Order: sequence, then structure tokens, then C-alpha cells
Amino acid sequence: MLVQKSKPLTSLLFSCALLLPLQVLASVSDIANKAAQYAEATYQDEMTESLRQLMTFNTVAIEGLASTENPVHQKFKAELAKQANQLGLDYTDYGYVVVIGLGDSEQRVGMITHGDIQPFNASKWAQSPLLLDQKSEPGKLIGRGTEDDKGPISNALYAMKSIKDLKIKLNKRIELYVYMAEESDWEPLRQHIKQHSLPQVNITLDAEYPVVTAEKGYGTISLTFPTENPNSKFSSKALSDKTYISEFTGGFFGSQIPEDAHVTIENANLKLLEQIKQVANSHTGMSYSYQWQGKQLSITALGKSAHSSKPKDGVNAITHLANLLAVNHWPNNTSGALVNFINDQLGTGLYGNKFGNIAFSDDFMGPMTVQATVLKETVKGLALNINIRRPNGKTTKQLEHEIKVALLQWQQKNQVTLLDVSSEINEPFVQNHAPQIDTLLEVFSFYTGIADAKPVSIGGGTNSRLFPNAVSFGPSMPGTEYTGHSEHEFITMEQFVLNLKMYTAVLIELAK
Repeated sequence: MLVQKSKPLTSLLFSCALLLPLQVLASVSDIANKAAQYAEATYQDEMTESLRQLMTFNTVAIEGLASTENPVHQKFKAELAKQANQLGLDYTDYGYVVVIGLGDSEQRVGMITHGDIQPFNASKWAQSPLLLDQKSEPGKLIGRGTEDDKGPISNALYAMKSIKDLKIKLNKRIELYVYMAEESDWEPLRQHIKQHSLPQVNITLDAEYPVVTAEKGYGTISLTFPTENPNSKFSSKALSDKTYISEFTGGFFGSQIPEDAHVTIENANLKLLEQIKQVANSHTGMSYSYQWQGKQLSITALGKSAHSSKPKDGVNAITHLANLLAVNHWPNNTSGALVNFINDQLGTGLYGNKFGNIAFSDDFMGPMTVQATVLKETVKGLALNINIRRPNGKTTKQLEHEIKVALLQWQQKNQVTLLDVSSEINEPFVQNHAPQIDTLLEVFSFYTGIADAKPVSIGGGTNSRLFPNAVSFGPSMPGTEYTGHSEHEFITMEQFVLNLKMYTAVLIELAK
């Protein structure tokens, strides 16, 4: 998602709407539209303050610590309970899942969100990403969770509050689900679903508009380049008089396109540097810095982070830095083998075209994406995480076989034995029959002026696939960059308010 516009997004959309024939414009009931206008006029400041408070809690998952035992998660839920109580909404804490409700009908409409966030590098932000930044870039609400997913929680709370204020009679109860481990572990949610009844109709506020009816399957290919053997011809001792790569690092977490990478080359020379710089000049969106220490050359790469499901929105520092080094085929010590592998099997492309036969595409869901996202030093060597997002079109068994073949062929050709090789590939999700799809499209078209809106597919995965009749509805506009998981997450104030209006209207349309 995301291309910046020279004019405010909704201004352009409404300008376009004026040019459309009246008969193609969507309609929303009068009661829903009046409630949406009331929400906009009444609660912009309160909704922003709600987000400000929710953002102060660093709800990143801590490995080995359950959300139910995490004191920051508990404080976040206490703030949610406080806000719900102030708004006159009921609140139930099930541990990993919080449900905030309005009404008491057995028929229900659910809104699915999450309260946990992805890690962040605070040094890359103008101020702490846990503090809502409205000053650095006027018109934007900047910080971790503004788009993914604390902003939508505040939107939903004040949509429900507006409906309550106006005493609108609904035939269905509205429930806001806030799950506390969406970014790390879906199993507690699966267990909750087994033990509790769910709303009959659901919308997930964790993706993009107009309506998401298909999601690619999340996958991970993991492999480790072994720590060098002291007796190997590729050990540092054996290579002491040769040019070789002694270190390669990069990436932050598995679902982020990495914007940082670093390499150290031993016994380098100016000729090699010149060759590297020639390649660097051909890279768009990358910057490099070079430092000499004797014969040791260090290169630091800076790209652009993005959600790994949207690799076109980022510039991968790991693969681009490796591409600088493709001027050589390096000795196969730990880091050298890694660089050779990335250049041979991944390159700077997005779709796995160099990785054996795994590349493929679906007419609706688009191509599979294949991206190196993070490197980690382990006791066994250098572990590489490759994130894939697979559409319909191949079975999991076929993909696993193709991955296995590609890795075996590379190892045989390069005389490298990879360790801890594994792949985990989840199924794509398609939802074509949810009864609310047409209503969501009508509301979207009415408030944006985009006529004839159609369902879309995304590369990301949401909790929609776990809930009955669930599809995603926002919060990101089509044609705009999705900034969740990046080091510059934001939502514009204009979009924040537009989301409030659309959520208010759509809840009334679905529940009245």
C-alpha cells in the first residue's frame, strides 16, 4: 500500500466523486450517515487521546513470557478497561482476548483487532515511538501502533460510543475483540475460539480497504550457514592472506523488510571498492557508507523498512548489500557462503524467480513474494530467515518439495552443508461468501467517492481466517503505503477520522 499524494487523499476522492454520474454513487442509510457525521463532529479529540494513551504501553511480545503474565500487557488491558468503562461499554477479560461490547442481543457483529505491536528501533524515530507524535510531520499521527492496530481500536471504541450516545436501536450486539498476541502466536486465540461462541458476522480492522477477501499464506524458510571449521580450507586462518567476508549482519524481525545491513571484508583493496561502488550507483533507494581500518573494509547499508507482505514498499538492505558483493564469488566460510547464497538464490528481486522453481502467481492474489528478512548469530552459525507469502496455485507439498530441491542443488554445487533447514508454509485464505461484503463496499464507496469498488487480496495474514464470515475492512486506503511494521509507522489525521466515520456507519448498517 502507499503513495503519497500532493493533495489530501479524501479531498481528491471527493473531487472525483463530483465528476461521477449520480446513479453510480453508493448509498448509506440516513441514520448511519447522521451517526457518522456526529462521530466526526464530536469525538476527534477524544479518539486521538485514546490512541495516545494506548500507545504508551510497549506491548511487544517477550519470548518465553505469556501475555497473561506480561505486566505491560496487563497495564494495557487496564487502560482498555478504563476507557471502555468511561464510554459506557461492557468489558470482559478472557486473558489473551478482551471483548468490549454494546448491546445484549444473541445476534452479534464483531470487530477484530489486536493490542500487541511489533518491535521498533527507537533511534530511527523523531521521538519515542511509544509517544504519539503530531508535530514532526503535521497532519500525521506517528508512532508504533497508530496503524497496526491501536489506531483502529480507538476508532472502534468511539464508533460504538457515538452509536450509544444517539440511542440508536440495534438488532445485534456489537463486540470489539482485542487479541494480545496477533504478531507472535495465534494458538491462544484458537483455544479461545474453541471455548467460546463468536459473532455471526465479523470485520477485521487490520488490513486495507475496500474489502479484503483473500490473504496469502505466511511462510518461513530457515537455514543456518555453519560456523567455520578451524581445519577447513575456508577458516579465517586458512584465508588469512586472501580477500574474504568475515561478517555479515542485517534485519530486525521476520515480518519486516530490513533496512539495515553491514558487511566486513578482510584484505580488501581499492580496486574491489571501486567495483562495489559501481554497483552501488545502480541501486535506487539505498545508501551506503564505507570505512577502512587497515586492509579491512566495512560497508553499512541503509534501505527502507516495510511490512514483509508488501516488499515493493521497502528496499531490502540485506539483499542489496549482498548484490554489491556479487562482483566476487566468495570463499565459503560462514558469511561468504551466506552472501553467495543470497546472490545465487534470491538476488534483489521480490518473487523468488532465482529460487529453483518456487515462483508462481495467482490471477487474483498475485505473485508469491520471497524475501530475506533477518540474520541471527547462533552457536551453530549464521541463521537466515526467508519470509514468503504464497497465493493459491500450488499445494504446500509441492512448494516444500521445490524448496528442498533448490536448497539441495545449491549445497551440492557449492559444497556447503546447511544446518537446521526447515520450512513452515501456511495456507492461503479466501472468503467469498461473507454476507456483509456488499454493505462494506457500499459504505466505502459512499464515504470515499470511489465508485464500483471491488474486493481485494493482500499479502498479509489477519485473524479474519479464524472468525466466522470475516473479511478485513481498513484501516489503510488502496493505493497508499501500509506503514505498520516499518520504522516510520503513521496514519494521517484525515484517514483516522475517515475510519471513524466508516466504522460508525458500517456497524449501524450491519447491526440495525
